[in-house]
This record gives sequence, structure tokens and C-alpha cells, in this order.
Amino acid sequence: MSDALDIVVRLLAVFVAFLVLPLVVGQTEHKVMAHMQGRLGPMYAGGFHGWAQLVADGVKFAQKEDIVPAGADRRVFQLAPAVGLLPYLLVLAAIPIGPRNAVGQSLDAGLFFVLAVMGVGVLGSIMAGWASANKFSLLGGLRTAAQLLAYELPMLLAAASVAMAAGTLSLPGILDSFHWWWVPWQLIGAVVFFVAGLAELQRPPFDMPVADSEIIFGAYTEYTGLRFALFLLAEYAGIVVLCALTSVLFLGGWHGPFGADGLGWLWTLLKTAVLAFLIIWLRVTYPRLREDQLQKLAWTVLIPLALVQIALTGVVKVVTS
Repeated sequence: MSDALDIVVRLLAVFVAFLVLPLVVGQTEHKVMAHMQGRLGPMYAGGFHGWAQLVADGVKFAQKEDIVPAGADRRVFQLAPAVGLLPYLLVLAAIPIGPRNAVGQSLDAGLFFVLAVMGVGVLGSIMAGWASANKFSLLGGLRTAAQLLAYELPMLLAAASVAMAAGTLSLPGILDSFHWWWVPWQLIGAVVFFVAGLAELQRPPFDMPVADSEIIFGAYTEYTGLRFALFLLAEYAGIVVLCALTSVLFLGGWHGPFGADGLGWLWTLLKTAVLAFLIIWLRVTYPRLREDQLQKLAWTVLIPLALVQIALTGVVKVVTS
């Protein structure tokens, strides 16, 4: 009975985190972008530092009419937001945030699971583009598919390097094997993994599938109200998952520097927050890539770098074994 209760408590904690953390990231993005771009509007909604901006956005989306285009594939159109969002809940349940197996569900092949399920989340955008009966939406869905094919490979190769170093696919096992000298050792893989993850999330400067100056809003053009809000929530949930996973694989997760592990899960949360801030910073700083630049970066830069990281990992493992 106690084991069953423990599982329920852990999964409930994961669900609460899934509901809260993406909203915190969204609210933070409003504030950070307002400061960096000198846009003071989000600072005034609700008084103190614009605390009600998130509430105002939620009310706005809830009041908008839910419209399905007449020529759309209704079932696929309505299902796409859930397909885009729910995989991140499953991934979050498999990421350890603290010591003593503090994870929703520990899996022996946890790394394989989270990478496979993250790929499923991108299918929501492809489904939305296909089902909307809109040429701009279809073009956004095709760009999403091309981007997924290009950036999934370097992301997998970078993660494979960490699995080689740790000798396990278990995420808690990777953390148990972690040493701080891994940070410079796996630095190339960390950069490749993080950049490829940004591209899979379609975050700037890799937001070609939703290029508003070219294709309105890509695959999401025909979505309104809460369905559109679910796609935005999926984007912020993806940021949380990518940052938490990068923290676990390359930055030691709940391990603190100089053996200061006493903060436990707070270290994971702090590293995730810093990486999320970096993603917001990149959105404000860098312009959107062209489609040819995006593909060239993946195939001629990131994949070779990921292969170099795997070769380096193999050499170090052989020498030190």
C-alpha cells in the first residue's frame, strides 16, 4: 500500500510541476522580453510588476471563439494540440530531479524513452498543418517535418555520447556516474544537444515553421482560443523539459559544484531556470535563420560535431578503462 501511495504522490508532484512550470516560463518570457526590448506594457497589468499579465492572457484565450475551418479534417485538427502537449508530461515524469531516485517513474532505458517521446510532440504541429485546409498551415507543417528530420539526428548522437560515458541508458544511472570533469569533456555534445533541442521546439532563431512574416503563423494559423493556447503551453512545456534534460545529462542535475549536493532538487531547478533564461535571451537577440541556413547548420555543423564528441568519448573510455 505504501509503495502505491508513493507512486501516486510522485506522479501527482510531476503533474503539478507540469501545470505550473510552463506558466512560470511564459510569464518570465513576458517580463524578460519587456525589459530587453523596452516594452513596458507587460509591467503594468495588475499592479506590482504586472503580476496579472498571465491571468489576462488566460482570460483572453478562454473568451475567444473555438473555430474549426469548414474544409479541415475535424478530428485530426482537434486532436493536434493534445498530441503536441501531452508527450512533455510523459517526459517530465521520467526525468530525475533529486537524489534517492526522486523521479516520477524510473526507467532502465529512460534516455531512450524521453528522446523518443519528445519526437512525438513535434507530430502535433505536423498534424495541425495537414488538417487545417490552409496552404500556409501546410507549408508550416512541411517545414516542421524537415526541421525534425534534420535536428533529431544530432540530438540523438549528442545524448548517445553521455550514455557511452555513463555506460547506461538510465537517467538516474547517468547522474550516479556523473563527475564534474564531464562538463568540459562533454561540452561539444552539450552545445549540440541544446541547439538541436531549440530547433525541435521551433524556438527563435529556429522558428521557420511559424515565420509570421512569411506564412502568417505556420501550422497554427487556423487555431483560436484554448486550442491555440495549448500549442503555446506545449512550447513552454518543451522549454522546461529540454532545460531539465540538458541539466541532467550535461550539468549534473541535482549535483552541486564542489560537492555541495545538499540543495538536492533545487540545483536541478536552478540549472533549468538558467537555461530557460538563455532560451528567452536568444529569442530577443538573434534574427530568424533562412531555411537553407537552418538545414546547413544541422547537416554540416551539428552532426559532424556530434560525431566528434562520440569519437572523443570513445577514446577517453578506452584510455581510462
